[in-house]
Amino acid sequence: MFRPFEKISHTTALTLVTLQVIVFLSLWQSLPAGLIPSPLKIGEGLGGLITSSLLWDNVLVSLVLTLKALFFSVLITLIFSYLSVVPFFRPIAQFIVKCRYLTLTGLIFIFTLLTRDGSQLKLSLLVFGIVPFFTTSFMSVILQTNAQEFELCQTLGYSRWQCLYEVIIVGKADQVFDIVRQNFAIAWMMITMVEGLSMSEGGIGTILIKYNKYNDLVHVIALQTVIFCLGLFFDYLLKVLRNWFFPYTKL
Repeated sequence: MFRPFEKISHTTALTLVTLQVIVFLSLWQSLPAGLIPSPLKIGEGLGGLITSSLLWDNVLVSLVLTLKALFFSVLITLIFSYLSVVPFFRPIAQFIVKCRYLTLTGLIFIFTLLTRDGSQLKLSLLVFGIVPFFTTSFMSVILQTNAQEFELCQTLGYSRWQCLYEVIIVGKADQVFDIVRQNFAIAWMMITMVEGLSMSEGGIGTILIKYNKYNDLVHVIALQTVIFCLGLFFDYLLKVLRNWFFPYTKL
């Protein structure tokens, strides 16, 4: 268990994680009372949140917004990534990749002017924050494609557009799911920030900001726990869907 690159069984790994969590929570609970609430208090706050319909209504609002942002982000990413193999469109794709160094703080005012309402503002900010990272990941997949795959298609008499379809669009479809799964965390992390810009429609970000405003750390940490667990759930769900749509990836 303490040797590098040692492989352990599923049961051993689960036992190890459980023990580490128990030790961590025990040490946390034993700390003297102060600014940071104890796990028991957070558990009480978490129980109150979970049984509240207000929480799940706002979670649904945030989830719908995140899924819409992911849909448009994947659509934009795939279009420009596929076209990046065409010299005319390559600079556009490379510019999108470089946009990951831009911060949203100075651009919020511009997006406010360009959008009609708070819903469009939040959606556009999420898409703008996600697309550069999606494009970076998928273009690296395209660049790492073995040249022999293209040569095989050309040997079979395929045109260059047919090679693009067979090798990149069809051949790398399973990796698109991997990229969505890896970058879903970015969208889920940003959701609380963008929802703070327009609080009229609700969302978990609005609840978190209200608790944080009154320094209610018990409910802040409890809500962060809910957000964390939901993120883990959707990460696992995307993994299951990938294995279901592309069973050959498990070989």
